[in-house]
Amino acid sequence: MASGIFLLLDDIAILADDIAISTKIATKKTAAILGDDIAVSAQQATGFDQQRELKIIWSIIKGSLLNKLIILPLAFLLSIFASFLIPYILICGAFYLLYEGAEKIEEYIHDKLNKEIHIHTPKDILNSTSENVLEVEKEKIKSALMTDFILSIEIIIIALSSVIDKSLTMQIFAVSLVALFATFGVYGLVAAIVRIDNVGFWLISKEHIESGNFLISLMPKIIKVLTVVGTIAMVLVGGDILIHNVEFIHHIFHANI
Repeated sequence: MASGIFLLLDDIAILADDIAISTKIATKKTAAILGDDIAVSAQQATGFDQQRELKIIWSIIKGSLLNKLIILPLAFLLSIFASFLIPYILICGAFYLLYEGAEKIEEYIHDKLNKEIHIHTPKDILNSTSENVLEVEKEKIKSALMTDFILSIEIIIIALSSVIDKSLTMQIFAVSLVALFATFGVYGLVAAIVRIDNVGFWLISKEHIESGNFLISLMPKIIKVLTVVGTIAMVLVGGDILIHNVEFIHHIFHANI
């Protein structure tokens, strides 16, 4: 009896180790999109009343979890009954990532050429009133969740493709863990980023003026850096997916190595 328990514990330990390795591989594959997700989410979560920022982020977290609950079962059914479609979905996602990356680069070049000055707070929030601010917030949350849904599909499919040769149990555990990290990890960092200026204002109230001003000015810089890194990552990930899943592109690159 005791030996049976120890064997069971040993099997559980081996399974947990395999899941950890598979999750690590899947997370590495999706790291670039997660970085862009943080940048996009931080941009969409800023500009609200400081007392409501965390409530809004919590609303987005709940909606993001619902997105994952919709996407994950469909992804696992796809793995069971139509795994041959996964490369084609990845290719479509790659073109989406390249399009989004190119669009951001084009916007940056356009703004530089026209010497436009970006206001970090969206216009709809700046123009909101006490009467319509809740409606504005709902629209922003809806927009954030739509973006989250699209990026979640990419994250889950890329994670699934990295463990597609594993057992279904391993796929479910690894991809689900990545999905949870994509929600709580991403939006946890977003919450920390959007609260940086609150710490700055608190420091100013305590007469630590220089430190407070530094933190207030730091938040938009962090978002800008994340946006640049996320854009580069989107282009690289999109290109890498095409290289590994489109045969003639694969041969072109390998022929030149």
